Parts: sequence; structure tokens; C-alpha cells
Amino acid sequence: MSAADEILDVVDEHDRVVGRAPRGEVYARGLRHRCVFIQARDADGRVFVHRRTPTKLVFPSLYDMFVGGVVGAGESYASAALREAEEELGVTGLPAPRFLFSFLYDDGAGNSWWSAVHEVRCTLPVSPQVEEVAWHDFLTDEELERRLPAWEWVPDGLAAYRRLREFRSRAQGPGSPA
Repeated sequence: MSAADEILDVVDEHDRVVGRAPRGEVYARGLRHRCVFIQARDADGRVFVHRRTPTKLVFPSLYDMFVGGVVGAGESYASAALREAEEELGVTGLPAPRFLFSFLYDDGAGNSWWSAVHEVRCTLPVSPQVEEVAWHDFLTDEELERRLPAWEWVPDGLAAYRRLREFRSRAQGPGSPA
């Protein structure tokens, strides 16, 4: 089965399932569906960053600071997060990614999906899928911030990253140790 044939749940603006359709149809018709974003950090706390392959259905050849993808029909966000993290990093035996928050991504141009943001620590050597990842490295937070204006990033990942920075900033709160 090709990626375009994978069956996805179609959801409404409240993340309730309203139907099912093949991924190719979901993308072609701009149907709202579910995705997971997982920020993977190595043992030193650096963020896994990669450039997508030119053959990706969505956002080919752009950089991303998350691994992840679509949630299959009937699949939970948690299961999808672990599956996608292990697939894209090329590892097995990761701990379950920790859920942080969700939001509705909508670019106003027909791309809309519910996005569940997770984080995971990957202390294993990575071997990313060559079909998914053209280049990868682990970057410090400072290195990642320096590259934000210089590299072309996937727009949904960039939106998730900005929300993640806000989420972490609120979690620390005033007077909290950094």
C-alpha cells in the first residue's frame, strides 16, 4: 500500500471523527485530519533536525525540527507518536513520547489538521529512513534558533515550534528556575 492509500480519520474543528478517506484524497480535497509532532532530543539535550526528502507528499525538501506524521484511521495520538518517532528516527525501544499539548493547524489555504505535540528523549543511535529524511543532525537550542531565519522550514512544524516555545515559557512562569 502506498502512503497515498493509507486510510485516515477525517475530523471536524473540534477533533471529532466525521469520516474516513485515503491520505491522497484527504490532501487533494484539503480534508481536516490528525497529525503528531514529536520533538526528539538526544542524551545531551540536542534537538533532532532534518530535511525532508524531495519525494514527500507534503512540504518536500523543507527542514523540520519535529519527527511525526499522520495518525491512521482508528489510531490514537499516543500510538501514532511512538510509531512515527521510531520509524523516522530508525530506532526501536523508544520510551513513549510525552504529550504536551494539541492545536488546530490551519494555513488558510486548504491545509488543516489537528496537531498533537509530544517530546521524547532518544539515547539510541539514530538511523533515519532514507525515504523520509535527506539530511539530519542534532542541534543545540541555540543552533536551532540561529537557523530559523536562514533555512526554509515546514510551516506546520514552525507553527508547532513557536507554540512549544510559548508552552515552555508559560510552564516555567515568572520566578521559576529556568
